[in-house]
Amino acid sequence: MGNALLIASRELRGFLRSPLAYVVIAIMLLVDGLLYYGFALGGEARLSAEVLRDFFYFSSGTTMVTAILLSMRLFAEEKQTGTFVLLNTAPVSDGEIVAGKFLSAFALVAGFALLTIYMPLLIFVNGRVSVGHIVVGYLGLLLLGASATAIGTFGSVLVKSQPVAAVISAVILVVMLVLWMVARETDPPIRGFLTGLALHNARFRPFMLGQLELEHCVYYVAVTYFFLLATTKTLEARRWR
Repeated sequence: MGNALLIASRELRGFLRSPLAYVVIAIMLLVDGLLYYGFALGGEARLSAEVLRDFFYFSSGTTMVTAILLSMRLFAEEKQTGTFVLLNTAPVSDGEIVAGKFLSAFALVAGFALLTIYMPLLIFVNGRVSVGHIVVGYLGLLLLGASATAIGTFGSVLVKSQPVAAVISAVILVVMLVLWMVARETDPPIRGFLTGLALHNARFRPFMLGQLELEHCVYYVAVTYFFLLATTKTLEARRWR
């Protein structure tokens, strides 16, 4: 685990030296704020809990986009700059490399999510919501962000072009998002299976409402683990070519 943390620290410094992270986070914060003020707070008077629910709904989208854009460089940049061979021959395991790179990108995604905290706090100016609702909602954002970051990490290891890596990751993400729509056109038990695999919809809704359900937490952890494992196996396969 020590090697993974060293790699994460190295990658995080690389992120902070590059304008990419700052630009992506700044743009996504702007988009998140516009959506919040335009749709969650705008219009007719609403219950505070409804405003908070909509905030987490819009923030889930910007969190996923941020995760994909930040993670696209993790392996693709190494291949572009020619340092991937050095990374591959370093005395660390593939699992440690993947874990370190994932942790660095996820740290930025988590930072982005936490920078939005002022938005739900604004509700207290004219309304009242449960602190527990806010905590559970942010836990959902972090779990969803971890899953999206793992998907982005997997997309990055497949190609050496960052834009192509982002496209591949986005396609995987969109497929997992729309599974619930496909499920509506099928019959049980396939309907229940596809609904359970969908990344958002029924899985994220409880977090939006401030309801902490263990099965959904386990689901997001499982998705994160699956794509990190797939990334590790891809690295191992390329090492032995």
